[in-house]
Amino acid sequence: MNLIEALEVLKQPVSPHRPAIRVGLACGFTPLHLETFLAAQLRQRMPAHAIEIVPGLFGDLAGNIERFQTGQCDVLAAVVEWQDLDPRLGARSLGGWRREDLPDIEKSVELSVSRLERALRTSSSRFPVCLCLPTLPLPPLFTTTTGQASAQELQLRNSLAAFAANVAKEPSVRVLNSQQLDERSGMAKRFNLQSELTAGFPYHLPHASAIAELLAALIQNPAPKKGLITDLDDTLWSGLLGEVGVEGVSWDLDRHSHMHGVYQQFLGSLASAGVLVAVATKNDAAQVEQALGRKDLILAKEKLFPVEAHWSAKSESVGRILETWNIGADAVVFVDDTPMEVAEVKAAFPEMECLGFPRNDPGAIWNLLKQLRDLFGKSAISPEDLIRLESIRSAGAMREAVNHDRGTFDDFLRSANAEIEFNFAKQPRDSRAFELVNKTNQFNLNGKRLTEAAWHDYLSNPSSFLLTVNYEDKYGPLGRIAVLLGRIEEKSVSVDSWVMSCRAFSRRIEHQCLKQLCERFDAAEIVLDYQATPRNGPLQEFLSAIAGPLTTPLRISRNDFLGKCPALYQRVKELVNA
Repeated sequence: MNLIEALEVLKQPVSPHRPAIRVGLACGFTPLHLETFLAAQLRQRMPAHAIEIVPGLFGDLAGNIERFQTGQCDVLAAVVEWQDLDPRLGARSLGGWRREDLPDIEKSVELSVSRLERALRTSSSRFPVCLCLPTLPLPPLFTTTTGQASAQELQLRNSLAAFAANVAKEPSVRVLNSQQLDERSGMAKRFNLQSELTAGFPYHLPHASAIAELLAALIQNPAPKKGLITDLDDTLWSGLLGEVGVEGVSWDLDRHSHMHGVYQQFLGSLASAGVLVAVATKNDAAQVEQALGRKDLILAKEKLFPVEAHWSAKSESVGRILETWNIGADAVVFVDDTPMEVAEVKAAFPEMECLGFPRNDPGAIWNLLKQLRDLFGKSAISPEDLIRLESIRSAGAMREAVNHDRGTFDDFLRSANAEIEFNFAKQPRDSRAFELVNKTNQFNLNGKRLTEAAWHDYLSNPSSFLLTVNYEDKYGPLGRIAVLLGRIEEKSVSVDSWVMSCRAFSRRIEHQCLKQLCERFDAAEIVLDYQATPRNGPLQEFLSAIAGPLTTPLRISRNDFLGKCPALYQRVKELVNA
């Protein structure tokens, strides 16, 4: 994006009904065109929202970070350059480059990164922080040639790397990947010395644009995909199983099919992080079973579920997989080497990301893996991510058991040895709870989403509460499957957000949540900020059954609710953590 394009983007109208996104921009230089590019990149990602960039003071990076408070911004973007760690590492300072100055510069940098680390930890407890490490070259102050790294230079980089590794462990800090920036902006074309000396802005415009693009991607972090459906022939392996047989398909260097093994290895890494991986293939099911059982397969067979192997249309297989996973097509990626199959699945599921596997092109396969990393990447892996596949398998076992049980469904639930844990601890850094609150799934009270800053603000209110719900039965753990966010108001409880994972449907957990609120807060009434959405049909059915006609807001009397559901509360063991 060039500067004219950025200005044109910012001229586009915004929705008066959408809140402005406020971004604190902390840097030690004059933000100038970086501010413009960042606002434009964010507008492209969130076209309905106005973008407000709140800059800090010139020459005081750490102070700028320390001064931003809750309410001033929704997210903080911090851009560090070497002169912020010691002015002598920039071009505007004449503090001395003598050999005897180097130890003092090293010490100064260590003190600066320590202060920055403290400031970033404090800020990240209020709102998310996106951090860009120094992108400009160090000045020519060292005694070695430019082709030889001196010990002092390496020590400066070591101090910076240690600082970055420490802050990256914070749940609300996202560090910009310098490798991505290197691919977009060459080092020789970054530093604009003339602009730095005359205006205090150290970047050439293309470099400022590249930084803004990557920062915007960190700020407007899209929801990661949950599942990948892959083809087998000429995708997971090289060769057509029906033609070359079980031993004929390959994924190794000797048969020039190594990149299929790399693809398997990548899918294994996704599966280890909780991504669902399934197979949709037009093949003989018995042959597929044998091939997936080969001991040299890089991707473990048990990580593939379900496996759809037959001769029907791929879209039919994909539909059954989505039903088994119980997730929407917009959360899934389909990968196949045949363009016709990719097009057929895309036509059946327009909201699904459908990608071609570029067989016989190692470079293109490598780029596909990078694209998949962007689609599935997330800042933190929760315990619920790691049990997702097993919980889906257990849900299938539960459905099968229900189908064979001649008693009522409530009788079945009583025999499931279910245990629910209710936790009222307010933990603003609970990434799983925040992720659940922002899900737009079928059991969502109103579809409203919160920024991380709004989430922190809400929980800082003494009258607010956060209820998270864990569930486990004899079929396996589901982990944290529900979040309720609300306020206590005398004898009533107002619930502003209520989201439950689709994995927990049909287990009466929703009844237990309302009962818990009534008893915990001795509430005579629960007021729900209910709004119908295109996707929350199951929630509407539940609320209609217990409250009758749906209104906004929806009021549920304690006596009416408990009177209608007297038999639902002896089924689980309740644990309340203050």
